[in-house]
Amino acid sequence: MYMCAPRARRAGQRREPPLTVHHLNQLLFVCSLVLLVAVAAVRISSRSGLPSLLVYLGIGVLMGQDGIGNIHFDNAEMTQVIGYAALVVILAEGGLGTKWKEIRPALPASSVLALAGVAVSVGVTASAAHHLVGLEWRQALIIGAVVSSTDAAAVFSVLRRIPLPSRVTGTLEAESGFNDAPVVILVVAFSTAGPVEHWYALLGEIALELVIGAAIGLAVGWLGSWGLRHVALPASGLYPIAVMAIAVTAYAAGALAHGSGFLGVYLASMVMGNAKLPHWPATRGFADGLGWIAQIGMFVLLGLLVTPHELGDDVVPALVIGLVLTMVARPLSVVLCLTPFRVPWQEQTLMSWAGLRGAVPIILATIPMVSGIEGSRRIFNIVFVLVVVYTLIQGPTLPWLARTLRLGKDPEADDLGIESAPLERLRGHLLSVAIPEGSKMHGVEVNELRLPAGAAVTLVVRGGTSFVPLPTTVLRRGDELLVVATDPVRDAAERRLRAVGHGGKLADWLGTDGADAR
Repeated sequence: MYMCAPRARRAGQRREPPLTVHHLNQLLFVCSLVLLVAVAAVRISSRSGLPSLLVYLGIGVLMGQDGIGNIHFDNAEMTQVIGYAALVVILAEGGLGTKWKEIRPALPASSVLALAGVAVSVGVTASAAHHLVGLEWRQALIIGAVVSSTDAAAVFSVLRRIPLPSRVTGTLEAESGFNDAPVVILVVAFSTAGPVEHWYALLGEIALELVIGAAIGLAVGWLGSWGLRHVALPASGLYPIAVMAIAVTAYAAGALAHGSGFLGVYLASMVMGNAKLPHWPATRGFADGLGWIAQIGMFVLLGLLVTPHELGDDVVPALVIGLVLTMVARPLSVVLCLTPFRVPWQEQTLMSWAGLRGAVPIILATIPMVSGIEGSRRIFNIVFVLVVVYTLIQGPTLPWLARTLRLGKDPEADDLGIESAPLERLRGHLLSVAIPEGSKMHGVEVNELRLPAGAAVTLVVRGGTSFVPLPTTVLRRGDELLVVATDPVRDAAERRLRAVGHGGKLADWLGTDGADAR
């Protein structure tokens, strides 16, 4: 609980003054100052190669009872609730940014890694925690389950400047989106009072919850994307809000149906992210901003929850468990799960080292605290130290390892930026097309686009000047086009534009139809 003011007034004590506008102004000032510092920390983390989570955790620790802020905060239940809410937003943002064409080839391997890989990691890590550190089996199993979940935000904040092959990024991204669900179920089961019986029944429960969550997530995502594409909202700013509301609905519906809400929100967001929604760039930017706010608030709160002076006795156990997790459990799970898919050893090596732990393990470590499990505070401290230390070690070395293994992405044409706005009364769509650097649309004449009947380029903006193009107007990189298309040919027009952007005016003969382009 927040300890700056007592919850109840004892007899004879002075009544606390009511909350005033002045107090609210002070709170808003502190929150905005923390947010500005955290945003500035993004630049520091990008230059240093460190995941931003470490900076945000540091801000929370500095504000805590052992820091300059001297804020006493120990409400694990509230931290868990806020952490779950933030995780929903983060998974929604990650799903919206997942490209189906990249994740589809890696889907079988990432699914096996997210399920069987978690089982291997839990078993190896829990055995090390029991035999090497001396934790009793329940505590060891909880720690093994908690640290088995990878964090995509931590991984890609480091690898953002080094493009990787789509199979690597697709596998890592899908794994981090899928493995939260089984890990949450395991941690809750191990944190339940009483003995854990019938492990085979637990596996069946995990499978059932995953199936329910996946079905609800896919259904909500499809219905939501269909509705957003066929109903014109009165303001463009409502589309980003509607997308996030649909994503949260998928989580809530999955959880209420006793399924995996986390898997539901990720899949629903992924469906909407690949459905060519209206005003997509604005929606993507809005989701990205919400994701940053969720990460900042969650990490600062987790930093407040930790008590630094209590961590001394748990540093060595955390280092031992983390060493086994990083050097044995993670590589073993990657080799066992990905070798049957003939993944090259270079990619397996990188994915073994890229199993960063971020916000999710620290949030999950609050579950045994809320459940009142014996030694839960020590579990939280061990997980906190493990995440900080090994993220500090793995994060800066990931780019170097990727370069050493020569895992670079083959250069390809940048995708077009296409934003669609429905014109409900006119039964059409207005497509705003931005031609990026490297696009094969550079040098193509307007008539060579060969748009379907019912679609036409009506305006070109070049160097701040707009003009109506002729059929022989040559398009250039940096141009912005306005394309009007009727409802029946809207999808075909966008596919054709993306095809030309990737394959040039000979896209049809080169086998580039743009069907999978996004």
